[in-house]
Amino acid sequence: MKPVLSVLAALFALAAPAAFAQASQGVSKTEITIGSIQDLSGPIAGFGKQIRLGMLLRIDEINEQGGINGRKIKLLIEDSAYDPKKAVLAAQKLVNQDKIFAMVGHLGTAQNNAAMPVQFEKNVVNFWPVTAAREMFDPFHKLKYAYAVPYFDQMRQWLPLMVKEKGAKKVCAIYQDDEFGLEVLRGGEAGLKTINMEFTEKTSFKRGATDFSSQVARMKAASCEMVVLGTIIRETIGTIGESRKTGFSPVFIGSSAAYTDLIHKLGGKAMDGLYATMGAANPYTDDASPKVAFWANKYKTKFNEDPTVFSVYGYQIIDAFAAAAQKAGNNLTTDSFIKSMDTMTIAPDMFGSAAMSFSPTKRLGSSASRLSQIVDGRWKVVQDYPKAP
Repeated sequence: MKPVLSVLAALFALAAPAAFAQASQGVSKTEITIGSIQDLSGPIAGFGKQIRLGMLLRIDEINEQGGINGRKIKLLIEDSAYDPKKAVLAAQKLVNQDKIFAMVGHLGTAQNNAAMPVQFEKNVVNFWPVTAAREMFDPFHKLKYAYAVPYFDQMRQWLPLMVKEKGAKKVCAIYQDDEFGLEVLRGGEAGLKTINMEFTEKTSFKRGATDFSSQVARMKAASCEMVVLGTIIRETIGTIGESRKTGFSPVFIGSSAAYTDLIHKLGGKAMDGLYATMGAANPYTDDASPKVAFWANKYKTKFNEDPTVFSVYGYQIIDAFAAAAQKAGNNLTTDSFIKSMDTMTIAPDMFGSAAMSFSPTKRLGSSASRLSQIVDGRWKVVQDYPKAP
């Protein structure tokens, strides 16, 4: 019989590598492996592709400059097709099989809500998901970091201001019947409450819907003068297009989910006049800012297509992740990354994003948004960030 101490020593020797592997999952001497889940084949695949390309542009820049403390970034992407069930399977693969260090820029509200438990079980950070739902930072969890101003706050802030500016008496809402659409709706309700108003009409649609004729007919019958859009790409285009066809012409205001060049590129002239809340501005190759124009042309040269605001999101997400990982030092672990993030302050960038900061108790970078409108087929900022009182 072996001495007890020898047996314990042997067991410890076997256990130690496993414990170390878990502590440093996704981090080797030469690489940091990160993962992302995008819609690459579903209803918002346009967004997913743009986020991916924006990420790749920044990763290539970082890796060409030597990486993060000598480690190159390796990005693995899985397709959710905008389906929460597929997002869970994608998260299981990335976390348990591919052993990613962090999940970055995961697209979609319901998709993130479904996938986060898989990540948190293995101590994997959910870093800057591309959704403005409050669940991305509330309730608090040490592994959550959010940068997108909540849809709720966007609508609560801007809807009453727009109602007053336009003198609207009847305000309606059309929204996707899931957590994304409901957050836009709830924010609108909260904003209207501050000016003693309620929605005159509320109508919903299922995720993936393509026909909005019945919803538009209801809002037209209610004589709506302003319509809040809890919609994304094709739902925004479909709702506004159907409205124009039937002679229904309210003021349309969407959330940051509708702030994309795909709206006016795919929807054409009918989309002129649409308002949307936003932070980072859509980049144009002839942008008034020389820095943004240079960046946009670099992107176009690399990928043979114009960048969009979702390309910017992808770029910003990797840039911020890299800054925090660099600050964490050579011994990059989940704990050292969290410690780094909890003292991070991110300055406004060339795309006009607001300053962001995080702390051990603050998991949302900023709650400030601004307002843009499509004018002659191009997004134009019409209201800047509100000044602090």
